[in-house]
Amino acid sequence: MIAATMGLTRGRSVLDDTKEWLLVYDGFDPAAEGTREALCTLGNGYLATRGALAEHCASSTHYPGTYAAGLYNRLGSEIAGRWVENESLVNLPNWLCVTVRIGEGPWLGAGEDGGSGWHTPTARPTDPPGAATGGALGLVDHHVELDLARGVLSRTSVLTDPDGRRLRLTQRRIVSVRDPHVAAVETTVTPEGWSGRLSLRSAIDGTVRNSGVVRYQDLPDRHLANVAIDHTDDEVMCLRSETVQSRVVISQAARNRVFLDGERVAAGGDPSWGGDDTTGRWVGTDYTLEVADGQQVRLEKVVTTFTSRDGGIGEPDAEACRWVRHIVGDFEEILARHVVGWRHIWGRVGIDIGTDGEVGRYLNLHLFHVLQTVAPTTIFVDAGVPARGLHGEAYRGHIFWDELYVLPFLSLRVPQIARSALLYRYRRIDMARQLAADAGFAGAMFPWQSGSNGREETQTMHLNPVSGNWLPDASHLQRHVNAAIAFNVWQYYQATDDTEFMTFYGGELLLEIARFWASAATYNHAIDRFEILGVMGPDEYHEAYPWASEPGLDNNAYTNVMAVWCLVRAFELLDGLPPAAAVELRERIGLTQAELDHWGQVSRRMKVCFHDGVISQFERYEELRELDWDAYRQRYGDIHRLDRILEAEGDNTDNYKLTKQADVMMLFYLLSADELASLFTRLGYDWDDGLMQRTIDYYEPRTAHGSTLSRVVHAWIHARANREESWRLFREALHSDVDDIQGGTTAEGIHLGAMAGTIDLLQRCYTGLELTHDRLRLDPAVPDILAPLSFAVRYRSHLVQLRFEVDRTIVRMDPDEGAAITVAINGTEYDLEPGHTLEVERTPDS
Repeated sequence: MIAATMGLTRGRSVLDDTKEWLLVYDGFDPAAEGTREALCTLGNGYLATRGALAEHCASSTHYPGTYAAGLYNRLGSEIAGRWVENESLVNLPNWLCVTVRIGEGPWLGAGEDGGSGWHTPTARPTDPPGAATGGALGLVDHHVELDLARGVLSRTSVLTDPDGRRLRLTQRRIVSVRDPHVAAVETTVTPEGWSGRLSLRSAIDGTVRNSGVVRYQDLPDRHLANVAIDHTDDEVMCLRSETVQSRVVISQAARNRVFLDGERVAAGGDPSWGGDDTTGRWVGTDYTLEVADGQQVRLEKVVTTFTSRDGGIGEPDAEACRWVRHIVGDFEEILARHVVGWRHIWGRVGIDIGTDGEVGRYLNLHLFHVLQTVAPTTIFVDAGVPARGLHGEAYRGHIFWDELYVLPFLSLRVPQIARSALLYRYRRIDMARQLAADAGFAGAMFPWQSGSNGREETQTMHLNPVSGNWLPDASHLQRHVNAAIAFNVWQYYQATDDTEFMTFYGGELLLEIARFWASAATYNHAIDRFEILGVMGPDEYHEAYPWASEPGLDNNAYTNVMAVWCLVRAFELLDGLPPAAAVELRERIGLTQAELDHWGQVSRRMKVCFHDGVISQFERYEELRELDWDAYRQRYGDIHRLDRILEAEGDNTDNYKLTKQADVMMLFYLLSADELASLFTRLGYDWDDGLMQRTIDYYEPRTAHGSTLSRVVHAWIHARANREESWRLFREALHSDVDDIQGGTTAEGIHLGAMAGTIDLLQRCYTGLELTHDRLRLDPAVPDILAPLSFAVRYRSHLVQLRFEVDRTIVRMDPDEGAAITVAINGTEYDLEPGHTLEVERTPDS
């Protein structure tokens, strides 16, 4: 095996000196290949393909997954005596497939673990029996780099056969951000020191399954059927498939062109195919040439993908073939448009920082993957924000609450993308109303896990890979996802002042979620308080009380306080909308004054529990046992997944005072101290200056950080009181996917919320950026190592340039025809006119 190293390295700039970055891997390491493939994913918000080597099909080492945003399918099976139906983001046919062979030797990739797919057809008339003989090609050198600025994945490998014949193989790959239905891979092979026969094969593989997550592999995974293949001519081949339950048609067409030393080789490839009606099919074309030492053979493969979900098209097969023949150009033309697209994206979302080290490089990597999942293309796609991006099959591609960490960033950069993600929720509001009604509530109750139509997709059973046991799963009780949606609606509104959106969509979301919370609150006459019973908070280590027979916890502090926050924002919305719009909105959802009066009561009498001078995570939390953390660290080392460890021991995290991730402290992440003081005062509770810090000090040593989101939250809440700890946690969050700190999870898909959260730590946390009361507020606490920190935000249609230096804050509004805005810096308000610049010196305490 070749030794493998990885680094993020600055490359030749096409933008400026701070925007060109390379993710570099030298050598080949099978154990790390899954993580590499996830981190080298290319996408455009419509389609994404993992960074697998083009010659490999799925195996224990490689997983070449391709996913289309919002394209799901359901399969059912019996698990532990129950019939369970799971909806999954579908792994589409693999368009990458390109391989090579020397003489009559085996194809590169054939005969390896899992290499019996498209590489070895069941019948191919151009290969006589026994043709694939001889030893496999060996890897002498291997280099992969991902150009973050241009969105190009490149690979160079030096191969040798048992006879010592060397072959240099280079590839460039793109998934176009300018032409969302288009992807391309260019392969160049050069014989070194020999002449003879060289063959290349290009294919589309429809035999794929959803097998990218080990713990799902005993479940049904064949989502594609009815695959049809065609060679329309010597240049174009097509593959058509359909999902077995959702009946979505996927049509792909590939155009292959071969060049020898830059000159186009006349068409005349041999068709190849494989598979059957039960396993699906692959379609390919083989090209065989006589080559001399040093001659370059280049295969240019351009692929178009259309589905029956797409708007503005006719029949998908016809569109795929029409585009690949007549609309898209050659590789260089596609690449040029793609590079311009990425330059525009970077211009909208880039962040410049004062350090030239790994912090800036990792941030660009995070920005890159966020903007490949929710890109400008996403605006035209009915898709949410999947927790693991479009980078793998973990969580089955479902949408959770992770958008809470993604959309506030986007609302200030590319608000149209945030609006589109919120419309995904709005289109499913009727399903949320049904879910609420089925549970005995009013309003809209959105599911913890969402997919195609917004029904509850949360699994009812989950596998503990440590013990091998299938266990009941009650995480659907995380009703706080509704607060996350409401929070994002409000953040978008504050950033854009998009009254039209709130009148027709966002306002209805916010009010129906407020209606749900008011309905979910039960009045307790004995204490004259409203309670929310039988839920889970963000901490997934607690589903139930140890002494209870049913899941659910009472009065989770985060849930209750955020419910009140939603109700207060609902009143603010109705007061702030134009009167006619507010009346129309109330009439549309049948909101009566009696309901509003009830909302007011709930928002003033919600119960919050306390113990030992801190906010209780949930009622009776103090009755749980303490865990011997040191003993478990000594015994297991990595204890991020205490739930699996304890269950394998016959124990349960429900018994202990511990948290998987921030729960109570989510309040300090989302809301300022002033907001919390106002809410607690509204509820009739005392809020003293030390309550927040006491609560932080209590829960922090009891937190396992079993979620990548947790470090983001803890870095945020320490940003001012403990800057050293905040910086440590921030750096850990930066490394979470690149270093795969959770031991194998990155290979199943990146953690989109954690990636976006690290960016937002710079954008909103360290700058103290808040949007309240028609003010753009800044209260900088930027670490000196990051200064100068600069970026641009879109605030209410204005482009506002922000720069945070060690000794001053600079705010400049680009010239336009809009009105002045109010900017508050360290509590002092300033009116800023378009085209003007504001500079405020930072005092030692600011």
